[in-house]
Amino acid sequence: MPSANVNGLLGRRNFVQTAFVKSFVLLLGLFASARLSADGPADNVAEKVRRMPPPGIAIAEAARSELQQGASDLARAIDELRGSLKPAALQLLPDVEIFHKAVDWALRYDEFYKSNEIDVARVLLRQGSERAAQLRGGQAPWLSATGLVVRGYRSKIDGSVQPYGLVVPISFLRGDQPKRLDFWFHGRGEQLTELAFLSDRQKSPGEFAPPNAFVLHPYGRYCNGQRFAGEVDAFEALDHVRQNYPVDENRITVRGFSLGGAACWHMAVHHAGLWAAAAPGAGFSETADFLKVFQNESLKPAWYEQKLWHMYDATDHALNLFNCPVIAYSGEIDRQKQAADKMAEAMAAEGLKLVHVIGPKTAHAYHREAKDEINRRMDSVLAAGRNPLPRRVRFVTWTLRYPEMGWVRVEGLEHHWERGSVDAELVAPNTVKVFATNITMLTLSMPPGLCPFDPLQPVKVFLNGQAIDSPPPWSDRSWRAQFRNVRHDNDRKWLLAEAPAEGNVLRKRPGLQGPVDDAFMGSFLFVSPTGRGVHEKVDQWVQGEMAHAIEHWRRQFRGDVRAKKDSDVTEQDIDSHNLILWGDGLSNLLLAKMADRLPVRWKDGELELGKKRFAADRYAPVLIYPNPLNPKRYVVLNSGFTFREYDYLNNARQTPKLPDYAIVDLDTPPSTRWPGKIVEAGFFGEQWELPEQSGDGERRPGNSR
Repeated sequence: MPSANVNGLLGRRNFVQTAFVKSFVLLLGLFASARLSADGPADNVAEKVRRMPPPGIAIAEAARSELQQGASDLARAIDELRGSLKPAALQLLPDVEIFHKAVDWALRYDEFYKSNEIDVARVLLRQGSERAAQLRGGQAPWLSATGLVVRGYRSKIDGSVQPYGLVVPISFLRGDQPKRLDFWFHGRGEQLTELAFLSDRQKSPGEFAPPNAFVLHPYGRYCNGQRFAGEVDAFEALDHVRQNYPVDENRITVRGFSLGGAACWHMAVHHAGLWAAAAPGAGFSETADFLKVFQNESLKPAWYEQKLWHMYDATDHALNLFNCPVIAYSGEIDRQKQAADKMAEAMAAEGLKLVHVIGPKTAHAYHREAKDEINRRMDSVLAAGRNPLPRRVRFVTWTLRYPEMGWVRVEGLEHHWERGSVDAELVAPNTVKVFATNITMLTLSMPPGLCPFDPLQPVKVFLNGQAIDSPPPWSDRSWRAQFRNVRHDNDRKWLLAEAPAEGNVLRKRPGLQGPVDDAFMGSFLFVSPTGRGVHEKVDQWVQGEMAHAIEHWRRQFRGDVRAKKDSDVTEQDIDSHNLILWGDGLSNLLLAKMADRLPVRWKDGELELGKKRFAADRYAPVLIYPNPLNPKRYVVLNSGFTFREYDYLNNARQTPKLPDYAIVDLDTPPSTRWPGKIVEAGFFGEQWELPEQSGDGERRPGNSR
């Protein structure tokens, strides 16, 4: 079933057509050999990787000294405010700190790329000083400013200050009526430091600035297509906007172009129930075909890497767009038209037709008439707004990192990284019909005031044909029921759960499901060893990989990691953070404390992983696991985020590279792709067991095995 192909020159009445496949095939042949300046065959050589962000230009010593003095003065002003402000005013300090960070990091890490950025830095320092003075005097005039405003917040992930841009409509001053908000996700910018971002966000409202609407420009922690910490950034920025501006929760949209289009596809399919509409332009929507078509890359992924593509491939989640109106855009002769074409195919397989507005004879840009058509359609969709309680929800997920759609929440999968789906519908008064596949636990919930059920009657749920009576709504017209699929007489049966399935049972659940990279989407703490390990070679590798992880977190996710020595970690740290432990059971005190409750052990000169043995002087483990000292959070051994320098050069490569556990052969040095040679890797089961230990029994954290 093809998409609706919308051509900007045909006039609005004749825009929607249904055939684009022939033209796509023709254009693919014409443009397959074309290159964009930032990507191409040269970026397919892992041994010759460009630095990202690239090295900056040299600046005159006089200018450097001037800017360093200005940054130091602003830093002192910030420190004084931190010690003197009351808690409410202290919440506004990141609005000052963003200016200092932008200039300080550009100086410290050689990130000036244009000669005019010296003047940009001067302007930002002046703005930061002005805000500091205003805050010292009990004022914050930027809170009531309209037009282009830059703001900042402190991230829960690493405590870093992150900026965002906001377009505030003039109507904001005329009352507190909730208003539409559009996300705009930026394109790829290898030189998009905080310095450049803050400057850009004070010069232009962006590609689209609807009247009487907020436009939120998240920084996204640099250049990652709103993946990983970039995804968290979008939601943290939105939450910060909500604190100070009246946002209409039923009129939030996601939009973007190029890399921002890829970000839009990702955010649209994974969180479809949150948005009133999505409008992706160009970009990419999956990994394998895009890299072949756009990057001319020959892909040879490991089996687990290919399985992990399910995390971000929007095509695998196309069914979720049943829950969110979508208007895609492509230039007719843009190679990135491939993204919407692949989504059209994936949606057609689910019975959905994609509206695809196409700019005639247009390359990698918006066509003027096409923009008009997109705006007309978006305005029409936004007039109705999002339905906060749709009659029907259709949902697909491959991981409990993305467990929720509307009033449906998946709490357990039978098999991670295989397709799990739910089709839930209100079919009659106090009656719900649900069909679920690859799901072991499911929660249906409706917020106060929205439940349509009769509060005097129980709710009958038909789950895969099985009738289950659940309690009636509460007096505030909220309703919640949880169901578990359990083994019963050599078969499986759905049961109503009497209490939430949390407790002390060790199982994969939303927010505690892996893979390794998942630990870096929440608050984390690096824990370095104070002792010497079993083998010097392993110690050297650990120190090198820890330094690499710290440096590249700063480069790619624009924050300084929280770090402590193992001897300094407190109970509060264990309670508050995912712990990233470096070393082995001898060198790291905290790792030694929990070593007998982890799937790996060091014993008699060997590294043990279940029934498998490896020489401890040559091999090191990487893994993610529920922390035995606090099973609500992760412990990670010897790894930062798992994609590396080679993957920075094309954002479609930025997917998890390692699963839940891996064994690294240290005889092969770390490279731009791997921390060493991966000789063993895999996923823990749904109860965090090794594959050889799989079964139906429940284990609890702290049990030795």
